[in-house]
Amino acid sequence: MQSKLTLRLEEDLVRRAKRLAKKRGKSVSKIVADYFMLFEAEKKKPEEQFSPIVRSLKGALRGASIDVQDYHTHLEEKYLK
Repeated sequence: MQSKLTLRLEEDLVRRAKRLAKKRGKSVSKIVADYFMLFEAEKKKPEEQFSPIVRSLKGALRGASIDVQDYHTHLEEKYLK
């Protein structure tokens, strides 16, 4: 259920918020709601912020001995051969 919230802001800030909202194709309310949702995301553990696919990859290279030279070799083989 949605409810109404009244904010008191400087006129210039309201104008800038409306311009930003129009530029992004969103309402000012949606931008404010997205901003507050960021606070909820900060409460989550870092691994909860990732998608299930990304979380499934966690630890996939554990124990691997890969260094910068291995990466350079990979790029050379991929793009130069």
